[in-house]
Amino acid sequence: MNKILPVLATLILASSLPAQPPTPAPAQRGAVLILGATAHLGNGQALPNSAIAFEGGKLTLVADAATIRLDRTKFAKIFDATGKHVYPGFIATNSRLGLVEVEAVRATQDFTEIGAYNPNARSIIAYNTDSDIQPTVRSNGVLLAQVVPSGGVVSGTSSVVQLDAWNWEDAALRTDDGIHLNWPSPQPRRRFGPPARTPDQEPEANAYDKSVSEIRRFFEEARAYCQTPAPDTKNPRFEAMRGIFDGKQNLYIRTGNARTMQEAVLFAEQFGARAVLVGAADAWLITDFLREHRIPVILDQTQRLPSRDDEDIDQPFKTPAALHAAGIPFVLAGEAAWQQRNLPFQAGQAIGFGLPYEAAVQAITLSPAAIMGIGNTVGSLETGKDATLFISEGDALDMRTNRVSAAFIQGREINLDNKQKVLYRRFEEKYRN
Repeated sequence: MNKILPVLATLILASSLPAQPPTPAPAQRGAVLILGATAHLGNGQALPNSAIAFEGGKLTLVADAATIRLDRTKFAKIFDATGKHVYPGFIATNSRLGLVEVEAVRATQDFTEIGAYNPNARSIIAYNTDSDIQPTVRSNGVLLAQVVPSGGVVSGTSSVVQLDAWNWEDAALRTDDGIHLNWPSPQPRRRFGPPARTPDQEPEANAYDKSVSEIRRFFEEARAYCQTPAPDTKNPRFEAMRGIFDGKQNLYIRTGNARTMQEAVLFAEQFGARAVLVGAADAWLITDFLREHRIPVILDQTQRLPSRDDEDIDQPFKTPAALHAAGIPFVLAGEAAWQQRNLPFQAGQAIGFGLPYEAAVQAITLSPAAIMGIGNTVGSLETGKDATLFISEGDALDMRTNRVSAAFIQGREINLDNKQKVLYRRFEEKYRN
């Protein structure tokens, strides 16, 4: 009895606790075969009747099932996916996943540092693998994410993670892939009533030029520091900028205005930085410029209002198709953590306005992987790459038919349960009886 009572007490306590995030899956054991599905490869191609196999966390076979012969005895598990769809794991770019739990509660937010210039602020060390949010986005096929800081002028460095891990060290696919710069806006801030200005204050028109000059001064000082063979004193902020000047990191520049996008690109070129535009609402206005300078674009979500009152109401829906037609590499992304579960439907929205289906899949798989420097391991279904993929009962880009029935990260079959599903089952049982 003395041994039984503690066990009962533990079970009762566990039953009263809120649902916890699913335990990370163990390493893959035995080869897995997915047969008969329509495979969307992520590189702009599709196989209507595919055979996909993986072992040891790597893809070993991606082929047309009608053209090969398979020995089924070699596989520990076989999925009959006839009539279903297989996709590479979707990638949430420019996200706050793991950096915020409740948007309205400041104590759960860890994506901003005090001060304007913080290139040394690393988002990866703040990444929370025990968040309740990651399991909810995995249920819609989002298996990878770029974790991005925000705030200030230079927000810090982002990293790329997979969404089934015990800690941030296990989650990291690529740490410190780039530094994020918030480019100033030339538009005056909206005010109610007449502007309050004293004679010694600068006009609003000069505020933009002043902000750009401050950014230029910071980059010039950082470049001079990095060119010094052995600095007498280590400067953490400037040390973090080395990857920008030697081409190892991207410079992600958040700006949406056509004028500032061009100025930001020319600014980055002066410092030899590899620029990626983020937000880029006006990208459809300067496609020739972007193509000439070979600038990739990370678009904000398509399901939003236009940036100007005189734009077409459906302009955000049409912009991806315009960039695709112009041959400009682009990515579809969001920012808020909970909204990442709708990432595939952002891509689906663009399909209805002219973007080809496989191009929409590529915009949330291989395109972001290539931009972030991990395209050789993830982002598409190709032999030798990580087996990070999922099976959907229907079209994964359509909220009416997307139902993820199995998902794998590096070959590990992950648990697709989450807090929202737990609550659904709980209250379904309550109100059904």
